Amino acid sequence: MNEHHDTGRAPRLLEPVATGRNLHGEPATPPLPPWHVLPRTIADTGLELAQLLGLLMKAAYQHRTVTLAVLTDTLKLPALVVNEIAAVAVRERLLEIAHRGASDLDVRFRLTDAGYVRAGEAAARCSYVGTAPVTLDAYVDAVKHHSVSHASVTKADVTAAFHDLVIPVQLLDSIGMALNTCRALMIYGPAGSGKTYLAQRLGTLLPGAVPVPHAITVGGEIIQVFDPLVHVPFNDSEASLAHRSLDRRWTLCHRPVVLSGGELTLSMLDLRYDRTSGFYQAPPHMKANNGIYIVDDLGRQLVGVADLLNRWIVPLDRSVDMFSLHTGVRFSVPFDVWPVFSTNLEPGALGDDAFLRRLGSKLYVGPLSVDDYREVYHRTAADFGLTSPDAVFDFLVDSLHYASDTPLLACIPRDLLRLVDSGVRYHGKATHVTEADLLSAWQNYYGLRTSAEPTPHPGGAHRWADDHRAAS
Repeated sequence: MNEHHDTGRAPRLLEPVATGRNLHGEPATPPLPPWHVLPRTIADTGLELAQLLGLLMKAAYQHRTVTLAVLTDTLKLPALVVNEIAAVAVRERLLEIAHRGASDLDVRFRLTDAGYVRAGEAAARCSYVGTAPVTLDAYVDAVKHHSVSHASVTKADVTAAFHDLVIPVQLLDSIGMALNTCRALMIYGPAGSGKTYLAQRLGTLLPGAVPVPHAITVGGEIIQVFDPLVHVPFNDSEASLAHRSLDRRWTLCHRPVVLSGGELTLSMLDLRYDRTSGFYQAPPHMKANNGIYIVDDLGRQLVGVADLLNRWIVPLDRSVDMFSLHTGVRFSVPFDVWPVFSTNLEPGALGDDAFLRRLGSKLYVGPLSVDDYREVYHRTAADFGLTSPDAVFDFLVDSLHYASDTPLLACIPRDLLRLVDSGVRYHGKATHVTEADLLSAWQNYYGLRTSAEPTPHPGGAHRWADDHRAAS
């Protein structure tokens, strides 16, 4: 597979489906889901007044005096709601009006001495300041409404999404059918075959824009969900139109693609509570809801494979995951992801039949055919602005790969040609790849002594090619 970037398809917005009928027997229009309705009152937010008051006071605490416009932008709530909260703070003599202009929005508030103390105490308990959270029920409804199980792809979709990759047609078809099953997928094969890149590109297959809350609240605690490193806002004109009526506590995003690698531990799959800040961070698979969660390099984690796989048994079976707050409150959230596991191990080597039964597909990604490898090589050379005659490519395959029994892995052309390009720029040479350039790059890449040149096996090229065709 060749690493060419692709913008993917424009996601489609998923809208409510009409259910039920009215008194005249005509289809009834369902109520808009909560993320489409701007709250007009404190009650409409679904939050307790005390929590909203604490958020407003902490926002004011950062400035001591603050305008209604700043509070509105900080809490991402309409001015009507923020003004209602501020009115309560004024009645309780925590805020006072420092200035009121001709416009309803031209209001400046100032913390009283009592308000300053109260706000400081609130910030000490929980330093979260910013977008007001949404309720757990609203979050669960949103995830279910935009479930990844609603996503369905055709052969044309898959072909369009991967048009710039060199990848066997059979593998593409298997990927598309695996997504339509909505079951977990395992991609396995040798290191360097392109498994991780392929897994990350799967996100371009998922249609739809999904609302992601900045945070949710459970039992009075705040769990931050939106992650700018994961969630990519959707700025298409269609989405922008829909976003005008969207509760600003939600951000319309592309379906997320979240990757965890060898650093993954069991504790990372739980809520992460920071005692200093006083609020929680959602775990990676919760941030991936309505999208794809990739566990890369399965088997290289510090935690045992069996322990890690057992962690997924219940979520894969029931499509829910359970979490606990430090206060002892337990709650469930949807496990609405397409799980993708990538590993260098053979599936049977994982030794967990219960887990393997819950995988919908296990796809092998191996060495490329000579023709595909040639295509990857020449595309990569063009990316670097290098020219390379066919004879030099034949040298790479016959005298380097076949001579050393090195499989034609997708990562090798880019790694080698990057070294060639570096040498060209360093020496100020013509951008023309030679056999000597590739040999030098090969020796540096594999850590070989420069005096040791690969010696072709007698008939090695044909033998390796025959073995590869047999394996295919």
